[in-house]
Amino acid sequence: MSALRSLSMNESDSLDVNRRRFIKGGSAATLMTMIGGVELLGQTNAPTAAAQGIKPTFKTKVAVIGLGQWGRELLKVLTLVERAIVAAICDHYPVALRRGAEDAPHAEKTADYKTILENKDITAVIIATPPHQHKEIVLAAIKAGKHVYCEAPLAHTVEEAREIALAAKNAPKQIVFQAGLQRRSDAELLFLRPFIRSGALGQIVMARAQWHKKTSWRAATGNPERQKALNWRLYKETSPGLIGEIGIHQIDQASWFLRAKPRAVTGFGSIVYWNQDKDNDDRDVPDTVQAVIEYPEGVNLVYHATLANSFDASYEMFYGSDAAVMLRDEKAWMFKEVDSALLGWEVYAVKETFYKDTGISLRVGASKSAQGTETLTHDEEVKASAIWAALDKFALNAGEVNRAVENVKTSLGDDPEAIAEAVDKARKDAAPAAGYLEGYQATVTALKANEAINQRKRIELKPEWYELT
Repeated sequence: MSALRSLSMNESDSLDVNRRRFIKGGSAATLMTMIGGVELLGQTNAPTAAAQGIKPTFKTKVAVIGLGQWGRELLKVLTLVERAIVAAICDHYPVALRRGAEDAPHAEKTADYKTILENKDITAVIIATPPHQHKEIVLAAIKAGKHVYCEAPLAHTVEEAREIALAAKNAPKQIVFQAGLQRRSDAELLFLRPFIRSGALGQIVMARAQWHKKTSWRAATGNPERQKALNWRLYKETSPGLIGEIGIHQIDQASWFLRAKPRAVTGFGSIVYWNQDKDNDDRDVPDTVQAVIEYPEGVNLVYHATLANSFDASYEMFYGSDAAVMLRDEKAWMFKEVDSALLGWEVYAVKETFYKDTGISLRVGASKSAQGTETLTHDEEVKASAIWAALDKFALNAGEVNRAVENVKTSLGDDPEAIAEAVDKARKDAAPAAGYLEGYQATVTALKANEAINQRKRIELKPEWYELT
């Protein structure tokens, strides 16, 4: 398309769709411990070098394309990634571009993403436009030789997601492609994943996840002509629905932890609250959804989300025969069955008595006395988040590939074999992040789940749908 309808995902901060962190406050953590929770806490996302005040010597020049609410959130976090330089920002809508410029005043500003792709100094792009606009920009960015961070879901249709993933798969090795599944870069979850896979929960029997937030999901604008484009989330022709926008991260986490691809999904959805009776709302995307995702060996993930109620917010549960794990408040808590055996580490963990139960706290990479007692500054809090970890790893991996290529060219000239060898090593040593395959497979599951919800039916997920050939 010659002119995108809008590169803005959103124009209003009033939506407050928080995909970055769970509910805050100490009440949930206290409650978990009172009922016998074992806190499982990994290392901070902030790298040791940064904590020691060591500045990265090699920085990646990055552009952010799409400055809606989530795009601006990414931009704000990116400004705190010391490995990155925000070189340019882009949005078709002038208001969004002006707002983005407040966070990146020194960045080049443009309404046309093609000017960014033509800029040889900018080596990496973050694409945060609505999913139905991803394909055109991602394919052009890969063709231009840029490293690409593409928000999840990769696209609005499975066919377009496949095109994107295949383009990334077949791209030169010098190109880093990262999908916006930030949880796969989070130190807390990287710590927790092998713990769950180790059998510490016994036999996994089921899982559950939810996202509850009372919000209309609608953005207001004084420009009536922009209403439909701005509120793309509310219409089936452009929206992946609640499960595609929000649930994709929680479902991908379950697939990641369970090390399995779903076999089927059954969905239900309705416009229960935000309907024509409320300000003549014309949306056709359900505001309340439920889905059952079936995994091998009879394990199911039950998922529900609503825009009509905020109670109990967001969390995930994994249930095993020996213990259950809850992920909430950016922490993980384990609740053991009375007949489960000791794992060994409980002997050395901090123990506190609350009411009639004992809570055991496991903390990795921090002292027992200091962890959890310090007050973090805003910047420190951001650097402990999953999205910061994902953007930091994108800048790191892109920068390491760039550096490998430059080092070879400086010492040996334009030697294809030497460059390929250096790039291979840089990619082998890459920091953990979701690639094109993980992004594609998560998108397939989420979009098929949305299809099941819209049609209120069960869909078998064929194994070949997840393959890229």
